[in-house]
Amino acid sequence: MRIIEPGILGYRESLELQRSIHREVREGRGEETLILLRHPPVITLGRSAKRENILVSEEIIKKLGVEIYEVERGGDVTFHGPGQWVGYPIIDLRKRGKDIHLYLRNLEEVIIKVLANFGLAGKRIPGLTGVWVGEKKIASIGVAVRGWVTYHGFSFCIKPEKEYFSLINPCGLGKEMTSLEEELGKKIDMEKVKEVIKEEFLNIFQS
Repeated sequence: MRIIEPGILGYRESLELQRSIHREVREGRGEETLILLRHPPVITLGRSAKRENILVSEEIIKKLGVEIYEVERGGDVTFHGPGQWVGYPIIDLRKRGKDIHLYLRNLEEVIIKVLANFGLAGKRIPGLTGVWVGEKKIASIGVAVRGWVTYHGFSFCIKPEKEYFSLINPCGLGKEMTSLEEELGKKIDMEKVKEVIKEEFLNIFQS
């Protein structure tokens, strides 16, 4: 399992990187990969997104320096920013039982295990994809699968970015977003969290 860490990367560039690796893995020329990065502010709309879940005009969004992309992942509207770690696993499910449901649960399990490292109890909500702390969502998941190879992935909120989340109805659920720092009540080193994410991801997907 290869891990690529490009730091802060634009959304368009991350899509190109994902699609390139996805094609290699699908054709049997590449190895399974986790791309772990941060994005400049961007709003993305998944396949089931409703435009009304963007709560302000696109003109306002663009004035704030936020980009908007329509993409092929599952799910509704979400925000990515530099206060999150975003993971894009390119995983060959042909070698893993072709079980998308299990794959999603494993992504959730990665985040739940990371939260436990920081003394927090993450949980699932039946019928929904993602991870919650209490009634607040801390990680969103939206994936795409083509040829039984995955791309897109998860976003895990580390630092508060409420001014951006207020622009949307996250995932169309009407749920409040939270972050690791808010739940712990203190500042957290982003790099420390990244190392824990890598460890727990490999524990689940490389075992």
